[in-house]
Amino acid sequence: MRRITQNLIVAVALLVSAVAMAQSTISGTILEAGSNIPLPGANVVEKGTTNGVVTDFDGNFTINTKSNSGELVISFIGYTSKTVPFSAGTKLGTITLESSQVGLEEVQIIASVAVDRKTPVAVSTVKAADIALKLSTQEFPEILKSTPGVYATRAGGGYGDGRINLRGFDSENVAVMINGVPVNDMENGRVYWSNWAGLGDVTSSMQVQRGLGASKVAVPSVGGTINIITKSTDAEQGGNIFSSIGNDGYLKYGMTYSTGLSEKGFAATVSASKITGDGYIDGGEFSGYNYFLSLTQQINDAHRLTFSAFGAQQTHGQRFNRSTIAELQATDSGPQKANKDWGYKNGEVYHQSYNFYHKPQMSLNHLWNINDHSALSTALYASFGSGGGRRDEGNKIGSNDYRIGPTGLQPIDFDKIVAENMENGVNGSTDIISSSRNSHEWYGILSSYKNTINDKLVVSGGLDARYYVGSHWYEVDDLLGGQFFLDNESDTFAFGKPLTVGDRYNKDYDGIVNRYGVFGQAEYQVNDVLNLFFAADISNTNYKKEEFMNSEITGSRTSDDVDFLGYSVKGGGNYNIDNQNNVFLNVGYFSKAPFLVNVFLNEDTLELNEDAVNEKVFSFELGYGFRSEKLSANVNLYHTNWLDKSYAGSIPAGDEIFFYNLLGIDALHQGLEVDFKYKATQELTVTGMASIGNWEWKSNVSAIVRDQAGDELDTIEVYADGLKVGDAAQTTFALGLDYKLAAKSNIYADYNFAGNNYASYDVTNRGSEDLPDVWQLPDFGLFDLGLRHTFQMGSFEATLNGKINNVFNTEYISDANDIDGTSATAQVYYGAGRTYSVGLRLEF
Repeated sequence: MRRITQNLIVAVALLVSAVAMAQSTISGTILEAGSNIPLPGANVVEKGTTNGVVTDFDGNFTINTKSNSGELVISFIGYTSKTVPFSAGTKLGTITLESSQVGLEEVQIIASVAVDRKTPVAVSTVKAADIALKLSTQEFPEILKSTPGVYATRAGGGYGDGRINLRGFDSENVAVMINGVPVNDMENGRVYWSNWAGLGDVTSSMQVQRGLGASKVAVPSVGGTINIITKSTDAEQGGNIFSSIGNDGYLKYGMTYSTGLSEKGFAATVSASKITGDGYIDGGEFSGYNYFLSLTQQINDAHRLTFSAFGAQQTHGQRFNRSTIAELQATDSGPQKANKDWGYKNGEVYHQSYNFYHKPQMSLNHLWNINDHSALSTALYASFGSGGGRRDEGNKIGSNDYRIGPTGLQPIDFDKIVAENMENGVNGSTDIISSSRNSHEWYGILSSYKNTINDKLVVSGGLDARYYVGSHWYEVDDLLGGQFFLDNESDTFAFGKPLTVGDRYNKDYDGIVNRYGVFGQAEYQVNDVLNLFFAADISNTNYKKEEFMNSEITGSRTSDDVDFLGYSVKGGGNYNIDNQNNVFLNVGYFSKAPFLVNVFLNEDTLELNEDAVNEKVFSFELGYGFRSEKLSANVNLYHTNWLDKSYAGSIPAGDEIFFYNLLGIDALHQGLEVDFKYKATQELTVTGMASIGNWEWKSNVSAIVRDQAGDELDTIEVYADGLKVGDAAQTTFALGLDYKLAAKSNIYADYNFAGNNYASYDVTNRGSEDLPDVWQLPDFGLFDLGLRHTFQMGSFEATLNGKINNVFNTEYISDANDIDGTSATAQVYYGAGRTYSVGLRLEF
C-alpha cells in the first residue's frame, strides 16, 4: 500500500510538472494605432480556447497560456481584430489595433484627442458602447451627468431642449465640436441640442476636456471643450437595424449599413432613423428624422478624401414659460409634467411654444500623409440652418380667462380666441400665432498640420477661418380666425399695415460674423516620464449688421464693421512619477471677443456699443492620476478668473422693452474634482466622482439702460460682489456599479447627486445691497438602472437594452429663475420623473 501511495505522489508530481512546463506567461500592451491611446477593456483570448483576459486602464495585459506556443486573438469594439503568435515567456511589447473606421485619422488630427498620462488636461471619455447603453430617452447632454464638473438638465423638458454647464459655465462658454468642427452659434455662442438630436446614433466617442483643454481652434473656451467624434466609414461590410420604445409613446427605429472598403479604396456608411413621441411634459409632442452619411475614397497611399453629412430635422412642443412651485403643485398633471404653453384648437393639440429646425452639416476632409513623420488634415465645412420657435402676439393667449379649466395651468382655449377674432371682422385679430425665424449660412475651413520631428518633439499648427450670416425676423403664422393683424411697433415698416400669414414684422435683420485665426502647439517628450505642452493662437473677429425693418434708421442700413483681436497662450506638463502615479499642471491666459449681442446696443439698432471690450480669462489647474491593474483615479484642482464679462439683457416696460449691456463684471470659478474606476472583480466595476465648486461674482458694476431707439434712459447699479454664480449645481457626486452577467451582458446602477445649486437671476434685480442672496434650490439625488444582454438570433447578433431613469420617481427642481431670493416667487422647471425604454439592435 505504501509503495502504491508513493507511486501516486510521483505521478501527480510529474503531471503537475508537465502542466507547468506546458504553461507560459505572456504580456503586452494594446494601443490605438496612430494616436497610441491605451485601449482598456480590450479582449485577449488564446486562440481555440476559452482562456482570456481583458486589458487594464493602461492597455496592459498578462495571460497564462495553456501551451508553450500558439496565437492570441486581440479584439476591441470599433477596431479590427488582430491575431498575434506567441511562444513561451514572450513579452509582446506594444500591439496596435487599427480602427475599423476609415477616415478617423484625419478627424483625430483636427479634433485633438487628449492622451492619458501625457496631455496635461483634465479629461473624461465616453465610448459609443456606453452611449448606446445609457442614453435611452435622455437628452444627449445628460449622458455626461456623471462627469466631474458637469451639470446637465432637460431644461423645459421638450425634445432636444437639454442644456449643459461645465465648471459653472453655460454652453456659450463651452466649446462644442463635432469631428473638430465648432458648432456653437457664431452670434451668441449657444448650442441648441435639438439640432443634433441624432448624435447618439452615430457617436464613436465623446471626450470632455475640462478647463483650457487642448483643442485645435483659434478661439478658446472658458469652461472646457466637448469633442464629439462621430463614426466615419466602416472598413468592414455590415450594419444593423434597431428599434426602441419608451414612456409616453416614445418610438424610435432606424438602420445603419456599410459597404466595407473595396479593392479600389472606396467605402460608404449610411445611417438613418425616425423618432416620435407624445413627450414627457404635457404638450411635448415631437417628431424627428436623423441621418448620417460618410463616403471615403483612398486615392493613393498619401491622399484620402472623406465626405460626411449629418443632421436632424425635428419639430417639438416646448415648455418655454416657467411657473412658481405653488402653481405647479396645484395642477392635475403634477409639477413634473405640467405645462401652460399648449392647448386645443378644433379638437386637436395646438402649441403656444413650439420649435422647428433643420441644420444639416457637411464636411469634406482631406488627409495628406506627406511622409512618415508629417500629415496635413483639412476640413472644408458648411452648415445651413432653417427654422424657428413659435411666439404669440396679444394678451389673451396664456391668460387665465382663456383656459379650459379652473386653474392657470390648464390647456389654452384657442377656439375661444378664434371665435372672438372672427367677430372682430374688419378690425382684424387681437391675438395671433407668429414665429421667431432664424436661418443661417455658415462656411469654414479648419486645417491642421502635424509633424513628428523626432521621438521627442511633435509640432502642429493650422488655420481656423469661418464666415457666418444669420437672418432673424418675426413672421405671421396663424391669424387665429381673423382677417389680418396690425403690428403695434411704431418704428417698423410693418406698422399700420394689415399683416397676413407669411408677412414679416417686429424685427428683420442679419448678423454677419467673419472670424479667422491661426494656432500652433508643440508637445515635447523630455524623457520617459516628462511631457511638456505649449499652445498659442491669435484671431480676429469682425461683426456687422444689416437692418431691414426699423423705419427710423436713415442712410445706410448696414452698420459699421467692428473688429476684435483675440489671442491665447497656454502650456503645461505631465510628469509620470512611476508606472502608477502622475501629476500635471496647466496654465493659460486668453482674451476673446464679446458676442455679437454685446457689440450692438440692441437687436433693432445698428448703433455700436462703444464700451464693448474683450473678455479675459486666466486659469490654472493641478492634477494627479493613479493607475493600477484594478484602480484608476484622478484628482484635479482648478482656479479660473473671468474678467470683463459682457452681459446683455432686456427689461419689459409695458408695451416697450428696454435694453442694457452690463460690462466689466468679474467672476471666480474654483473647485476640486475627483473621479475613479475600480475593477473590484472580473465581473464587478465600481465608478464614482465628486465635484465641489465655489463659483462667485467678484465685482459691483453699473449699466446704462436704453430704449429701442438707442437713447439713454437710466443707469442701473448692480451689486453682484459675493453672489453665487447661478444656474448649475456647484456640488455633484456620482456612484455607479456595473456587473458583468456574461461575456456580452451586464447590469448597472447609477446614483447622481446635485446640491449647492443657485437659481439664475436677472442682475438688474440686484440694484440694492440689502437684497437677500440668490435662492438656493433643494438638493436632489437620482437612481438609474439598466440592463444589456447580447445573444444570437439566427444569423444575427442581437443586443437587448433596458433602461429606467429616476427609478424612484423623485420630484426635484432642476432649473430656476430667482426673483427676490425666496422660493415663493422663484420661476422653476421640475425635472423628469420616472422614464423607461427598451431597445433591440440586430447586427449583420
